[in-house]
Amino acid sequence: MKSQGIVKNPKTKVFVGMSGGVDSSVSAALLKHAGHDVTGVFIKVWQPDWIECTWKDERREAMRVAAHLGIPFVTLDLVQEYKIEVIDYMIAEYAAGRTPNPDVMCNREVKFGAFWRWAQSQGADFVATGHYAQVTKDFRMLAGTDTNKDQSYFLWTLNQTDLKHIMFPVGHITKPEVRILAKKYKLPNAEKKDSQGLCFIGKVDIKDFLSRYIDTKPGKVLNGKGEIIGTHTGSLLLTIGERHGFTVTKKTPHDAPYYVVSKDVGKNMVTVKQKEPRDKFQETSKDQSVKLQRVNWVGAIPAKGSKLQARTRYRQELQDIKIISIEGDTAVVEFKQAQETITPGQSLVMYKGEECVGGGIIE
Repeated sequence: MKSQGIVKNPKTKVFVGMSGGVDSSVSAALLKHAGHDVTGVFIKVWQPDWIECTWKDERREAMRVAAHLGIPFVTLDLVQEYKIEVIDYMIAEYAAGRTPNPDVMCNREVKFGAFWRWAQSQGADFVATGHYAQVTKDFRMLAGTDTNKDQSYFLWTLNQTDLKHIMFPVGHITKPEVRILAKKYKLPNAEKKDSQGLCFIGKVDIKDFLSRYIDTKPGKVLNGKGEIIGTHTGSLLLTIGERHGFTVTKKTPHDAPYYVVSKDVGKNMVTVKQKEPRDKFQETSKDQSVKLQRVNWVGAIPAKGSKLQARTRYRQELQDIKIISIEGDTAVVEFKQAQETITPGQSLVMYKGEECVGGGIIE
């Protein structure tokens, strides 16, 4: 199954989302050297007014690369779209007791939504980004060749109509190869370290950020027997599988770390347990059947009973699943092996080998 790589058509007009990072810069360089009509676009997004953000520095980096490559450069203001579709969504999900994937919504609504609509209005044939994923000639989506950098998990909301006008120029190569190309093309940011995602995440702890928008209060931490063994500062801010954000007071110096296995938002209580050898886990504490909402299939809808693979966390090893049912934009899947930390609000993304076939949000 081959990806289409970079279509060598000098008449193709491509707008590249340039973040100031190496991946998007090399993407622009590859497209330019392949003969495309390339325009670099820095997407300005919302940032809190109470912290220092480096978007101006990032834009300057992108601008320097564009100047080095000799391509036009534009700043696109998508502050409102980002605030409504990503930040407000994230806050609302946490307030409802779920743990969202803001990067998924950013890709769907901003990078391949508002950005594409604007680019199309400017005469673009394609938009391109530095994501590590691949598009086949028949518009299927494959995982990135570099398994350590594959970002298809965050792109499951795309469909074949989207993929007809999207390019991932570095998806078929590895990160070390991207670094080599950055030096080959003498890009001014060739030595720059990888970014950390959403602007404010690197500056402010996510719990500190959310506490400014969500009312929280201290609550009780329980063990598997229902006994009170500690306290937390707000159940809404805790995630299934998390090992921080709560204090266990009844423990010994030799206790193994505790992690969140469930939470009751109504009662503002969380239940934690210690990591034990796999054969000691109680099956009743695990999830095997999972219901999904807002399901999207990249291409053809699989048949009931189809056997696929899936992951519920970025970089999780793929797990065997079976499709139990599909009704509209909902579905039920069953894992072959029960999962320990299924988290409502997170994305479950499905694969058939290296092909990303779709996904949904865990109910």
